[in-house]
Amino acid sequence: MTTPDPEPPRHPWEIGPAEAAAALGTDDPPMLLDCREAFEVATAVIHGAVHVPMGEIAARLPELEQHAESPIVVYCHHGVRSLQVVAFLREQGFDDVRSLAGGIDRWSSEIDATVPRY
Repeated sequence: MTTPDPEPPRHPWEIGPAEAAAALGTDDPPMLLDCREAFEVATAVIHGAVHVPMGEIAARLPELEQHAESPIVVYCHHGVRSLQVVAFLREQGFDDVRSLAGGIDRWSSEIDATVPRY
């Protein structure tokens, strides 16, 4: 019998919650970008995140361009939308942008249980 991997395989553009938490705790943390809808943000949020809903990313690209050379971690509820945002931002020239694997739901389970799950 084999033991399952502690973390499921992920897309190369993803970052696990533990790795993201460690990066956020450094002297030069990545920008944390929440691409969920406002009603989701009202339910749960990761402290320090900048909220730009997925549907507004293209229109608000000028605001984000100042971070194009810096690391960015994008998150949503489960990691699907954030991976789409990462793909878009990479097409726009953002090289160091990754999606939080499992989204805020996994963050709540593994990093900060005070963040409500929904």
